[in-house]
Amino acid sequence: MRLDLGAALKWLTSIVGGLLTLLSLIAVWFTVTLLRTAHKRGELAPKPEAVGLGAVTNFFDTLGIGSFAPTTAYMKLRKMAPDSYFPAILNAGHALPTVVQALVFISLVRVDPWLLLACIISAVAGSIVGAPIVQRSPVRLVQGVVGAAMLVAAALYAMKNLGWIPDQDAGLLTLPPVLFAVAVGAHLVMGILMMFGIGLYAPSLIVLSLLGLNPQAAFPIMMGACAFLMPIASLRFVRSERIDLRVVLGIALGGIPAVLLAAFVVKSLDLVTLRWLVVVVVLYAAALLLRSAVVGEKAAPAAN
Repeated sequence: MRLDLGAALKWLTSIVGGLLTLLSLIAVWFTVTLLRTAHKRGELAPKPEAVGLGAVTNFFDTLGIGSFAPTTAYMKLRKMAPDSYFPAILNAGHALPTVVQALVFISLVRVDPWLLLACIISAVAGSIVGAPIVQRSPVRLVQGVVGAAMLVAAALYAMKNLGWIPDQDAGLLTLPPVLFAVAVGAHLVMGILMMFGIGLYAPSLIVLSLLGLNPQAAFPIMMGACAFLMPIASLRFVRSERIDLRVVLGIALGGIPAVLLAAFVVKSLDLVTLRWLVVVVVLYAAALLLRSAVVGEKAAPAAN
């Protein structure tokens, strides 16, 4: 029995170690591609406003607030970029901070590595399907999908505050075969929707918790899925025309140290009041996006 337990532990450690190594290599590859493309386009200087935005949104993202909806709301209200740029900026800008989150949580939080690996592969496959769809989609469709996603995000924030989303330390660290398959299939769909700027964190946490997984064990899964799919899918976004790399670099530059600060220094805050404020702002920005989608309003030019 001791030999079996030792062999099992060795397998688990090798899977996690392999994921962390591969994720680090992907992050380096993405960073080099991002910097080269930005240099070629003359967009290597990050926007200072985006640096602050990345710091704030990724700090609270690490603590469980989420980054996509607040970032979208701020960019819409400040007219930082055309609406059709939002999915690319969200995925590319938050990619590296999310990689840092995943490296921390995959290393520290226990979960079945096979479930972790399967959900990551499924989400990445979904992102590969979804990225070209977003690039070919008309502006009004992107506005409508992102606006609807923000309404869902606002509802999820409210549900969290009302205690309808589990956060207690209870549940399984793995899932039986049928539920395992359901979780993997759900992350395929989430990977597709992620390319439209629909955050994966809250849906992943809800689905895994409802399936019986310990909510804490969901963190490395949802962060790992995002950390792998965002850089890979964003390689296509970075080279597209619907993106402002100055905003992307700013969000990344501000976000990485903010993640480390939240993960290792602050760790937790009373976020209830902040979530209610986010609900209000997100609902207002969602209304603007949906109005643009319905009446056919052209996306506003990006602010210099």
